[in-house]
This record gives sequence, C-alpha cells and structure tokens, in this order.
Amino acid sequence: MKRRAHSPSAQRLLCLLAVGLLAGCASQIPAPATSAGAQPCPPAKACPACPACPGTPATAAPTPDLTASVEPLQRVTWTELPGWNGDDLTQAWPALRESCKALAKQVRWQAVCDGAKALGDKPGQTTIRQFLESRLSPWAVRNPDGTSEGLITGYYEPLIKGGRARSERYAWPIHGVPADMLTIDFGDVYPDLRNLRLRGRIVGNKVVPYWTRAELDGMRDRSPAPVLLWAADPIDLFFLQVQGSGRVELPDGSSVRIGYADQNGHPYQSIGRWLVAQGELPLEKASMDGIKGWARANPQRLSELLHSNPSYVFFREMPATAGGPTGSLGVPLTAGRSLAVDPRTIPLGAPVFLATTAPNSDRPLRRLMLAQDTGGAIKGAVRGDFFWGFGTDAGAQAGKMRQQGQLWVLLPNDPKP
Repeated sequence: MKRRAHSPSAQRLLCLLAVGLLAGCASQIPAPATSAGAQPCPPAKACPACPACPGTPATAAPTPDLTASVEPLQRVTWTELPGWNGDDLTQAWPALRESCKALAKQVRWQAVCDGAKALGDKPGQTTIRQFLESRLSPWAVRNPDGTSEGLITGYYEPLIKGGRARSERYAWPIHGVPADMLTIDFGDVYPDLRNLRLRGRIVGNKVVPYWTRAELDGMRDRSPAPVLLWAADPIDLFFLQVQGSGRVELPDGSSVRIGYADQNGHPYQSIGRWLVAQGELPLEKASMDGIKGWARANPQRLSELLHSNPSYVFFREMPATAGGPTGSLGVPLTAGRSLAVDPRTIPLGAPVFLATTAPNSDRPLRRLMLAQDTGGAIKGAVRGDFFWGFGTDAGAQAGKMRQQGQLWVLLPNDPKP
C-alpha cells in the first residue's frame, strides 16, 4: 500500500495549524537579503533560511527520501509467521467475535464476520485455523526504513482508591471533559488530515492550545473541567491516565469504572525518560514500580515530575460490566488478546499476529491478537501495546514489558490491503 502524500493545500493548512495551535516555532528566522547590494554568504557557511512548510518552494534541492518506496504492509505466506501453528486460537476467538461487532459494518469484512458468526461461540482449534487461513491473508508490517521490528509495551486496567466527595484523604481530582475545550477536525474537508485532531480554546478571536497539565493543576477549583471523582494518590492517578481506563474503589467497597473520554491535545512525554535525563534513575529501573518508588521517596518534587508531561487525560464514567474496559474500537478488551496499535497502518478491529518475548525475558510470546485500542504513545507502524487485563498481577506484567517484536495484520483476501 502506497502512503498518500498530503495535497499542497492540506500541507499548507497543516503547517499553519501546527504553528498557530501547537506553537511549533518560538520565533521567526529572518530571511536572507535579496537586494542587489547584498553580499553572498561565505563558502564555509550555509546561508540562513526560514523553515519551509511542506509543499512550498524550497531554495535548495531536498535530500532524497530513500525509504519513500517502502510499503508499510507486505504480503507474505502463512508459513512465514513464526509460531502460528503453535498458538491456541480458541483463546483469541472471543476477541475476534467482539471485533466483528464493529467490523461487520464494513463491506470488506461482512463475509468474514458472517462466517465467524455461523461458527458459533466455541468452534474447535482446527476449525478456527482453517477458517482464518481460507478467509484472510497475512501482511507483514514494515517500518518506513524497511525494518520489521518495533517496540511492544504493555498496559492494564488499574484499581485506585477514591471517593465521590473531596476530603483530606481524597484530594486529587479526576476530571471529565471541560466544556470550553474545542475539538478541531478538518477530515471532512481535507481527507489528508482525517487523523489529525487538534484541541484548543478561544481567547478573544483566536484559537490557542488548550491548557497543559501544569496549568490545569494550577487552577485547582477554577478548572473548567468537571470533577467526576477524587483520588487518594496523585501518582496512581497519573498512571491511570497513562493506561487510559481503570476502576476507582470507593470507601464502601464498591467500584466505579472510568474510561478515556478525551485529551488536552499536548503530546505525551514519558516521566520515566525525564527521570533518566535528570540522573534520578538508571534506564533499567525507569519502570512503573521504579517511578512510583522515586515519587514516594521525593514528594517535594512530585509536581516537577508530573508536570514534565504536558498531556492530560479526561475521563467519563463507564457502565458496570463484567468484561474488560472498552477500547477505541468500541468493544470490551480481552486480557492477553487485545492490542493497541497505530491505526494509520493497522486498521482497528483487524486480527494481528504478534511475535515478541514475555516481559523482561527472552521467552517467546507468539499469539493472535486483535487490534482493538489505540494510545497517545502508540505511534509507528511496528508498534504495539499488549493488554494484560485487570489488577495487580496484570500491572506487574505490563509495567516491565518493553520488548522488541514483529507484527502481521490479517486482512480479507484481496490483491491489496
């Protein structure tokens, strides 16, 4: 599949939006003089130039893009999937049926999902394998540079302590979506920008970036975001935001499930990387447990740590169901079989075969997954986030998972993906 280039008008609009809303440039570099009396730059120095938006005339020939011809999906045979015949596909079947609740609305998936429905809830291993191999084709996922490996991390559904009312014990707000936050979507007018969602707010007659985490925290009771619940621990709340969903245990022992509703539009910055850069933690200890330990040993620097990440997640209350949390596809996630992906390469809902290793080990982990979720930090072709489920044990696995892996997306039989 060839990646489409942005049209010139869309490129210019994207550049203008990036500069105006995302504050990409702090200042403007003066253009070189063009008058007849201007002196040329010395040969040893490059003449200064303003950074150009994509699609605008350039003053010098661009560096050739040697990776432009690399296809992100390349058709392969089933024998090229390592461990394909060793996976227990019956464990992935319920997740596939969940995906079909969304995929069946798409023409190209209708026949596949109708066939899956006809097989029922519990077909045998051989039946599932024959069904998949006859209805789908494997496509190897490739990075823009042609490599086949990428980062596979883990996530889970945490449980934190909280309450409905603010108190000395429950002092950290869990916010819903603020009423004054704008979502700017140009996808209908500019199809090339359909994956771009900008967040902003109105100041006078201008749209400016929405508040950062530090700014929102500094507002306290003046925050425009409503408070859904109050958390007992700020670092637990931060990691709940990182996971994107979770449960809040109330004082009476009951719990409330909350899920991702929106985000403030600022890019996610890893607080683990910040601690490493500050010399506070070695890289091998910058795990979730390591970060929590540092935070509790350095309470006076907690705000500095959290505010190093300007991104802020807003939640909504979810129905109390027995299944997993709802992912971006709109269906419940399945522990050990749901994967968060970058939908620019891998379509949401599609089966994905994953070949990686178990957390913090070299033990092979090869299984059929379903692309049912996305994430702010899940960017890139060969990039996945493995959903481990709910609770402490799942959190332990997710917190130490940072492996290299390969991905194959399974798509309905077609000459092109």
